[in-house]
Amino acid sequence: MVEQDKHQHSAAPGCVPEQCLCAPELAPSDNNFELFTEGDDLYRAMLADIVSAQASVDLESYIFADDEVGRQFAEALGERARAGIRVRVHLDAAGSLFWVSRRLKSYLRHQGVELRWFHRWSWRRPWRYNRRDHRKLLVIDRHQAYLGGFNIHRENSYALFGEGRWRDTHVAMQATLAEQAGQMFDAFWRGHRRWLPEHTMSDSILIHNHTRSCRHRLRCIYADAFTSVRHRIYLTTPYFVPDHHTQLGLKAAARRGVDVRLLVPGKSDVRITQWAARAAYADLLGAGVRIYEYQPRVLHAKTVVADGEWVMLGTANLDYRSLFVNYELNMVTRDPDLAEKLEQQFLEDLEESERIQPAPWDRRGWLARLSEAVGWLGRRWL
Repeated sequence: MVEQDKHQHSAAPGCVPEQCLCAPELAPSDNNFELFTEGDDLYRAMLADIVSAQASVDLESYIFADDEVGRQFAEALGERARAGIRVRVHLDAAGSLFWVSRRLKSYLRHQGVELRWFHRWSWRRPWRYNRRDHRKLLVIDRHQAYLGGFNIHRENSYALFGEGRWRDTHVAMQATLAEQAGQMFDAFWRGHRRWLPEHTMSDSILIHNHTRSCRHRLRCIYADAFTSVRHRIYLTTPYFVPDHHTQLGLKAAARRGVDVRLLVPGKSDVRITQWAARAAYADLLGAGVRIYEYQPRVLHAKTVVADGEWVMLGTANLDYRSLFVNYELNMVTRDPDLAEKLEQQFLEDLEESERIQPAPWDRRGWLARLSEAVGWLGRRWL
C-alpha cells in the first residue's frame, strides 16, 4: 500500500539544484551551541535572557498555553515591554486555539506586547487555516536565539508534569545565527514568508521549507543527507508520515549498508498519526531500516545526525505537513560537539525504546492493519 503511493512531487521537486542547500557543502562549524533536552532547563535559560533583554524580544510559538509556564513567560515579556523594550509575540491561531485564554491575550496587550496571530480563521480565505506557523523561535537582542521542538506549556516541565513530561530537543545559538534568526523572524512578521538572509555554505545556517528557488527545500535536504551518508544516520521524529520519495531515500541508504535508525513515539499525542506512521514500517523494515518506538513518554523531538558530523535540528517533522504545508524553521550544521551530544542522546533514548522486529511485525493482526490503512488515507492532513 505505502510503496505504491507516489506523491505528485518526484525527486528534487521544484528545486533549482545550484540554489538548493545540499548537506555535504557545509564546512565544520565554529558556533557555540547549548543543547536542551529538559523543559525546565530550557525555560529557565529563556526567561533569564528575556529579563536581561536591552533592545528587543521576538518570540514565535505554535503553542503558548495559559498555564504555569505560559504565565511566567507572559510576566517576563510584559515586564520588558513596560521597560520600553520592543516585544513581539507571533502565535499560530490553530496551534494555540485551545491553549491560550482571553485573559492571557489581554494581559500581554495591556503590557505593551505586540501580539500577532498567524492565519486566523477567515470565511473569505478558509484554506489558509490549514497552513500553520509551526516554528518555535526566541530571539533576544539579535545576540541570542533558541530554536527547536519545545512549545510554551507545562507538559514539558518535570517540576510541573513529573515523569510523564514530553521528551523534546532545543538548541541555543549566538552570533551570526542569532542575527539570522532575528532577520528571519522580522521577515516572517512582515509577511515575507520565503525570505532568506544572504549566507555562504561555509558555516551553520538556518533554513525553512519554502523559498523562491526551492518549493520543498526540507525534502531536498533530506534527500541529500540520505544520498550522501556513508556510515550511519539517526533520525528522531514525533510524527513520521513519509512521502514516497523520502521512503525511497531511506531504503536506498539502508540497502547500501548504511546504519539507518529511526526513533518514533510509542506513545503519541495524535493516535491517527501513529497509525499512518506504522503503515510505512513494513517496506522500511524489509530494506534494513531499524525502527524503534520510544516508550516512557511522549516523544516530540525532531533531530537528524548523519555520520556523527552533520546535524539538522528544529521544528520540522518528517511528515507531509512539515515538508509540504506548514511553515517550519530548522538549523543545519557540522558542529562536531553538537553532533556528538545528539548521537549520545539518541543512543540513550534507544535504551528506553522497543525495536520493531520484521518477523513479528509481519504477523500483526487485521485490526492493526486496518487502523494503518485509515491513518495512511488521511496522511496529507495530519
